[in-house]
Amino acid sequence: MELTLLGTGAPAGLPRSDCPCAACAAALGPDARAATALLLDGALLLDLTPGAAFAAARAGRSLTGVAQVLLSHPHNGPAVEVPAGLPQPGRVPDGRELTLLTGHRVRAVAMDAPGTGYAVTGPEGQRLLYLPPGGAPAGLAEPAESYDMVLADVVGRPDALAKLRAVGAIGPTTDVLAVHLDHDVPPGPELVRRLAAAGARAVPDGVTLVVGAYEDVPDVPRRTLVLGGARSGKSVEAERRLEAFPDVLYVATGGSRNGDTEWSSRVAAHRERRPGSWQTVETCDLVPLLKEEGPPLLVDCLSLWLTDAMDSVGAWDDAVWAERGEKALRERVRELTEAMRVTRRTVVAVSNEVGSGIVPSTASGRRYRDELGRLNAGFAAECEHVLLVVAGQAVVLRG
Repeated sequence: MELTLLGTGAPAGLPRSDCPCAACAAALGPDARAATALLLDGALLLDLTPGAAFAAARAGRSLTGVAQVLLSHPHNGPAVEVPAGLPQPGRVPDGRELTLLTGHRVRAVAMDAPGTGYAVTGPEGQRLLYLPPGGAPAGLAEPAESYDMVLADVVGRPDALAKLRAVGAIGPTTDVLAVHLDHDVPPGPELVRRLAAAGARAVPDGVTLVVGAYEDVPDVPRRTLVLGGARSGKSVEAERRLEAFPDVLYVATGGSRNGDTEWSSRVAAHRERRPGSWQTVETCDLVPLLKEEGPPLLVDCLSLWLTDAMDSVGAWDDAVWAERGEKALRERVRELTEAMRVTRRTVVAVSNEVGSGIVPSTASGRRYRDELGRLNAGFAAECEHVLLVVAGQAVVLRG
């Protein structure tokens, strides 16, 4: 089954004609995208957009053989003119299946937002799933056979991938393509980086792909350390890296701090932006979690883990530190980094970068700063990906 992407952008396209934002200003050349429309084997058109015939011609294709046009989502604005010779576009009711004379079978997949997803099986058995913008499948049953290709709103609805992965509809060899791309993420390297973290990729408009053929599917990094200063956006970046995966275990090392209303507000804000399917555990006992098999871990954060570890070894007392505390802390850090080295789980950990600011005025403050620097360096050595977040922008240090 051959797929030509006539467009890969949001319904308003990219750049938006009336938007002066930085992402739209940078969306030039191959980063400019028309509204998403898919042409399958020259016979099936999924979503009819303005200029579809010209887009097909630019891609070396023709719409003259299209036998069916299906819409996946409501189209705002003026009605799109149907090119001469094309059948009138329509929608398939949720759960119903349509069989074309060409041998393609199209099943309508119910969404949790306005729109319809389409699962297409080609004449030779290749399987493709196309989801509308802003939508995720509703009521998925498990287990499911994995698709050869999935096209979805990866940036806007990463949880759609999590739902599909949870039932096996996305497997290790599934080619996940991001479509309906808008100005939420700057085009270019930043978009590539964000999509790769979700195991997805983007291609320019006009590309033709063979569904089921081997593609260089991005490898999702198994161990990632996200560093940053206060309010740098490091926690948001860490959470974003696991939004497309199911059953994430969020490990909060800060505790509840009963009676501290400001801390409670911080915790509540974190919980509200996390997917509802994630579970949370409050603990600093990270080594057993790293040694166990299980779903991905998000550890937020190592700096609070270090505070707890230094409390437990008496690091704030100079005499205790000199006698046994320093040695005990080194052992705790060694156990943690060794557990990270051998873990089989996907792990994203967050830590503060505090060594670039004012030198603390107390010996205990300088001790904490130095030990956190050592912990970050040791932990980073065991990670495939290391990021530094500055002013909400992630700088890749490794990976």
